[in-house]
Amino acid sequence: MSFRFFDPLAPLTITQGHLPHWDQAGATYFITWRTADSIPKAVWEQWRQRRNVWLLDRGIDPQQRDWRLRVEGLSEMERGDFRQFTAELESEVDACHGACVLCSSRLRQIVVDSLRLFDGQRYTLGDFVVMPNHVHVLVGGLAREAMLAQVKEWKRWTARQINTTLGQRGRFWQDESFDHLVRNEAAFMKFRRYIAENPAKAGLKDADFSFWQRAD
Repeated sequence: MSFRFFDPLAPLTITQGHLPHWDQAGATYFITWRTADSIPKAVWEQWRQRRNVWLLDRGIDPQQRDWRLRVEGLSEMERGDFRQFTAELESEVDACHGACVLCSSRLRQIVVDSLRLFDGQRYTLGDFVVMPNHVHVLVGGLAREAMLAQVKEWKRWTARQINTTLGQRGRFWQDESFDHLVRNEAAFMKFRRYIAENPAKAGLKDADFSFWQRAD
């Protein structure tokens, strides 16, 4: 198993849940998921409204399956402007809203063990970091549907174990995950740096996060 990057000549699949996604079978993905209480509802709704207005002003319907591809067709300046929305969302998550129960090393280890369990068998695991209220991970070697199923399984199993440990019930993770197709080696290295630097950017102490880096 190895990391493969986006091939513009190969088939591309576009799917849509609450957010549109476009991916390629067997490629490499940067995936983020967060706890259900990581962003206040009012902040989330306001953010989505502003983003959608921005898209509509440029003739892009955020309800259409291909809206992300339409953004890729904008000028470099406009794409840079659009990235402000991603930065804002990342800042909100890094502000550690909610209970941030993953500050507990015992609970983080549940996530770490789940991610590493089938590395080299079902997938190739890249760098990852488990933050107090979200997870970032690079993973490769999976077909599109297999990747989605694996993320669902990570979330389902860890939610059950964490809730049991805490003696609570209910939704632990936000339903939607954010996944990005890694286009090339430069993008891969950018995501690796982001994962490595995210704890310091969020002002965390060493005891508040778990970082794993794949040996080169």
